[in-house]
Parts: sequence; structure tokens; C-alpha cells
Amino acid sequence: MTEQDAEGTWALQGLEDDRSSVRLRAVMAVGTTPEPRFVGRLIERCAIEPEFFVRDMLTWALARHPVSVTLPGLLREVRSERAQARSQALHTLSKIGDRQAWPAITRALLCDADDEVARSAWQAAVVLVPEGEESGLAAVLATQLGRGERETQLSLSRALVGLGEVVLPALSAATTAADRRVRTHALATERLLRDPDAGFEFAIEEAKRVVALGGSGRAGQ
Repeated sequence: MTEQDAEGTWALQGLEDDRSSVRLRAVMAVGTTPEPRFVGRLIERCAIEPEFFVRDMLTWALARHPVSVTLPGLLREVRSERAQARSQALHTLSKIGDRQAWPAITRALLCDADDEVARSAWQAAVVLVPEGEESGLAAVLATQLGRGERETQLSLSRALVGLGEVVLPALSAATTAADRRVRTHALATERLLRDPDAGFEFAIEEAKRVVALGGSGRAGQ
């Protein structure tokens, strides 16, 4: 066995170790010396790895490999029944940034019942959306306004703001929604689009005051 083979065997075994520090070193070793034969195991590990910092390193290691090798496996994972597999694959696709993956970012993923999956899908969509399809994406993302707790809402606002002014028609429509949470979230996102330095907490509190007064945040309304 060559030294390289021995290191590879250690790394693959290290991915299964009970100690997160050992798993982290193993992933770093694989990412430092990328080999296509490791890609399948890295992707499999993404679906079950419990530690965030190890998952983040798994994404880094996968991004170090050729897209032609990583993309097929990641596209299979976004259709997995396991939420973590979908979420991590989407996160990795957003970091790789290859627009060949765009067709995999379906409405079902953007509206996934699992908040982590949906948030990863929003992030990936903004990175991968082809020129000219931003309005359609904004319309789908706007259907998720008002969803979840503060962290989820912040993720969605960031995604919408990342698309730029093309989101304004969808946000404008949402400010008249029957659901108060939707109106509040839409107004806060509009504020962030106009003034990125405002901060999400400030934008939300300001939007709550406007909604409480029965307004839409627009003159004369």
C-alpha cells in the first residue's frame, strides 16, 4: 500500500469516528488532497453528520473536487427523504455556484416543510438563478413571507434582498395580504431593500408599528 493509499484509508475510517475532532481532521485531509473516489463518502456523511462545523468542512471538501464529479451525487441528495441530506446538498450547491444545478431548485424545495431545507434552497436559488428568471423566483419566495421564527424570516429577507429591485412587485402585493405576519415581513423586507444598514430587528419592529396602525407603509395608505 502506498503512503497516499494509507492516508486515504485513514481518512475514510476517520469519517466514521465517534470523535468530532477526528472526523474534522479526516474531512480536512480529504479536502486538502482531493480525490474523486472520496466524493461519494463525503456526500453520504453530509446526510448524517451531527456537528455543524464538520458539515461546513464537508461542504468545503466537496467544493474542492471537480464539479463534474460532485454534481451528480449532490443532485440526487436534494431529492432525498432525509431533510439533512437535502439541506446540506443545497448548501453545498450554493457554495459551488454552478448554474447547471438550477433545474434541481424546485418549487417543492423552496417551499419545503423543513425550515432548514427551505432556507438552504432560498440561499442556493439566489446564487444559481439564471439571468431573466429572477422575477419568477421572487414570486415563489414571496409565498413564504411570514413563515417561521425570526431566523427563518431573516433568511428569506436576505434571499429576497439578494435578488434586488425585481422583488418589489411581489413584496408590494404581500403588503396587502390578509395575514398580519405576511404584511409585516413584506414591509420589513422592503425596508431592508431600501436601506440594507437598517438591520432586520429594526425593520421588523418598524413594520409591526405600521401594520398595527392599519397601514401599508405607503403614503396615503
